[in-house]
Amino acid sequence: MIIKAIKIDPITPPSSDLKSIFDRYLPRMKNRSVLAITSKIVSICEGRTVKMGTVEKRDLILKEADYFIPPEGSKYGVTLTIKNNFLMPTAGIDESNGNGYYILLPKNPQASADKIRSYLKKRFSLELVGVIITDSVSTPLRWGTHGVAIAHSGFLALNDYIGKKDIFGREFKFSKANIADALAAAAVGVMGEGNEQTPMAIIEDIPFVTFQKRNPTRREREMLRIAIKDDLYFPLFKNAKWRRGRRSR
Repeated sequence: MIIKAIKIDPITPPSSDLKSIFDRYLPRMKNRSVLAITSKIVSICEGRTVKMGTVEKRDLILKEADYFIPPEGSKYGVTLTIKNNFLMPTAGIDESNGNGYYILLPKNPQASADKIRSYLKKRFSLELVGVIITDSVSTPLRWGTHGVAIAHSGFLALNDYIGKKDIFGREFKFSKANIADALAAAAVGVMGEGNEQTPMAIIEDIPFVTFQKRNPTRREREMLRIAIKDDLYFPLFKNAKWRRGRRSR
């Protein structure tokens, strides 16, 4: 796997144009490659920003979250939330590199990913090209953040091993490899989390990725989600004092 981070000039709110960013900075992409782009850049270009001082961040979090645990329960005063079936702090609202603006997650990440893939396919005359929109989350009981794909397009997000056999003939009962998140984690690791100014990366030489000539279907997207009651960590979710955010009402 080869990952090439793309350095660009600062992109700051309140708005910009995503296509002009692609036209200016993207080198020619190859067939069977994937573009990783941070959700922050997509959000800025879609106007998903709020000027600091015009609203309380806590109110903004409650508006954006599906479920939340109040910050009073956190050692760090951080609101833990569930949004779009992702466990994340502050409903994904970020202040870093925002130049005085809160940056929200894209309103419809999947629609954004599909639109970007269509543009790349046409611009570079590609038959097979993928897109992932990345964000950063933390893993319980581990320091540090890593990338996840909040949306993908142009390839199968899961490699299903259920029913297949391991090297000793034992049948897999649960194993599915999350290809979208694996690519996102690798790409974000290369792009960085600070002031690198590399919010995009091109991923090549990925024979383990099954590309598609279309956007993911609704069923394929739903296969990535686990209902809370069916999750391995349900005992933790069940005993936490979750409150319903305004987004889920």
